[in-house]
Amino acid sequence: MASRPPRGPGRRPPDRGRRPAERGARGAARNRTPKVATASAGTGPQLTTRAIVLLSVVLLLIASYTSTLHAWWEQRADIQSTRAEIVMRKQQIAGLKDQKARWNDPAYVKQQAKERFGWVIPGEVGYRVIGSDGTVKGNVPTLEAPPIATTRTEWYDKLWGSVKESGKTPKAPEPEPDPDKVLKKK
Repeated sequence: MASRPPRGPGRRPPDRGRRPAERGARGAARNRTPKVATASAGTGPQLTTRAIVLLSVVLLLIASYTSTLHAWWEQRADIQSTRAEIVMRKQQIAGLKDQKARWNDPAYVKQQAKERFGWVIPGEVGYRVIGSDGTVKGNVPTLEAPPIATTRTEWYDKLWGSVKESGKTPKAPEPEPDPDKVLKKK
């Protein structure tokens, strides 16, 4: 029995099933012209049913992930704007707490009374600059007028008033004055 060459990396499997002419002539196999498969002239790649189903599944997945990604992106923007608003509100709260603490200081209260209402402490002299036209110049503190109380009549009072008016006799209309006589009187 002939010894077989060991099989391993870089070794070819034994030549089984080949014709004897092909076994020994490697160069001859290289010189042969390969057979070219001829395709009919108007046919291109054809879509099979499997390919259409696969393509529709991929498109469906893309559509579902796109809408999910869009919702995620919008929610992320909402979260960022809400965080920015929270920071702004915290700054406002800190400013209001600072202002509240200032109002507990009697010196600040006196300063505000002087600026806003024009008050003076006993012993001080207050000055106002009055212009040639008689108006006060500069920052003039003014007190806000109290709100005017409006009388609100209820609907039933309006209704009863219209009933009263309907029972009265109408007044005679006043005659229109003659324009010529009005002009001559002057």
